Parts: sequence; C-alpha cells; structure tokens
Amino acid sequence: MGEIYLNGQFVPPEQAVVSVLDRGFLFGDGVYEVIPAYAGKPLRTPEHLQRLENSLRAIGMQAPLSDVQWDEIFARLLSASPEADQAIYLQVTRGVAPTRDHRFPKAPTPTVMAMAKPMKVRDPAIAREGVAAVVREDIRWLRCDIKSTALLAAVMLRQEADEAGAEEAILIRDGLALEGSTSNLFIVLDGVLVTPPKGQLLLPGITRDLVLELAERAGLASREADVPVAALRNAEEVWITSSTREVMPVTRLDGQLIGSGKPGAAWQRIDDQYQAFKREARRGSA
Repeated sequence: MGEIYLNGQFVPPEQAVVSVLDRGFLFGDGVYEVIPAYAGKPLRTPEHLQRLENSLRAIGMQAPLSDVQWDEIFARLLSASPEADQAIYLQVTRGVAPTRDHRFPKAPTPTVMAMAKPMKVRDPAIAREGVAAVVREDIRWLRCDIKSTALLAAVMLRQEADEAGAEEAILIRDGLALEGSTSNLFIVLDGVLVTPPKGQLLLPGITRDLVLELAERAGLASREADVPVAALRNAEEVWITSSTREVMPVTRLDGQLIGSGKPGAAWQRIDDQYQAFKREARRGSA
C-alpha cells in the first residue's frame, strides 16, 4: 500500500494515525465510500461522491471537500500504480471530541482519510462454477441506505457466511430478500432480471445501477421489485454485485443448486457487457 491521505496530508501508512477520542473509533460515527479505478481512472466518481454526500447529510454532516479536491486526492493516490486496477477507500468521521459523549459535538472537525489498494483479480473458477451463498435474517439497523462505518452486524453476517463455506450472506427481512451483507442482489425469474427497489433498508449501489444500464444495453428485461424468499429460492439465476466484486454469479444457496448449478446465460451476457465497460473505462471512454 502506498501513502495515505489524512486530514490534508499524504503520509506513509505507519504514520496515518488518529486519536482514540475520534468518534469514528468510539462510535462508528462516520461514513465511507469505495470507488473502483481502472488503469488510474476512477469509475463513476460523481455518483460515488453524491452518495457520500447523501450519507453525510443523513448523519447531520456536510461534505468536507469539494469534488475537485477529491479528484486531486484520488489522482495522487492512484499515481503510485497508474496502470493497475485499484480500489479507492475514503472515510469521513465526525472527528475528535473533548470527551466520549453520544451527543454530537457542537463544532466538530471531521477526520478525512483516503487510500488506494490493488483490486483483486477475479478467480477464473468463479466464471465457471459461481459461488455459494447462505440466507440469514437481517440483523442490521433500519438505515442501510447510509454507507456507515458502523459495520459490526454486516461483519458478523459475512463471518457466518465464511464459516459456512459461502461467499456471501443474503439478508431477509419480513419475508423479503434485500441484499447481501456487503453486496446488492439480483435474481433472474421467468427470464426477467429483478432487483429489490431502493429504500432505507438497502444500499443504493453504484454497481447495481450500472448493471441495470448494462441490462438495457444488452436487451435483457429488468425491473425493480420486491424479492420474496420463495422467489429467491426458485430463481433461475442469482447474482450479487459491488464495486469490487463486480457481478458475481451465485450458483448454490444454502447448499441447494440455483438453476443448473452453473453461471447462467443472463449472467454471461451482463458479465460480457461489464468487462467491455471496464475496457472502455481503462481507455477513458466509459
């Protein structure tokens, strides 16, 4: 990992330290974003920064930097490996307060951090075999549209999936499948691509929106609609999406095969579109 941006300075990782009184450390009082960058070119920065601003506004904070300032920070972070595919992580907390107090400090100075790391290359086996997922009750709070750093519930659910030999936990609330612990959810049912509608119970994913655009480009019918558990289990295909996972086919759910047990034709069409979009992004033409 290269240098880290922290509160106006670029420093080596070992020097990027914050106070134990930072509210991000004490309360998880902050928000974050993850932006994929292909060959040094961040993907859909305006959409990511708008989501960051939405999250900040929802917790009573203002954006600490302008879009231009963020762009300058990203450019420097990515310049250490300009040809590589990287993931930018940025985080804003409410900063350091004089004492530990649940109430907001009256004049907070936010802690602002950003870093970049190499993006994992997809294992070729995923395209051939897909991945496993498990179904779990959603134990998170009621504002999952806020990209909060308070991720303990998601951490626990993802760990449960890992211990079950699965890639992801698909979360159920009131009989509806909403999303994964760290991903958005798509199913193919009766030949139509379906994803749960946006709302406070799931994250408005940037990759999710891109997949809907690519589906339209590919001529694949799609809609936003509730996904009952029965529809999830009877789906012809199940996918999870995120900025770093891209579009990942789920072929086993709680040990049962989805469809043929292999990545489906609809997933292949969208994955082809996604990989072409990435090639455009690397050329700066996406």
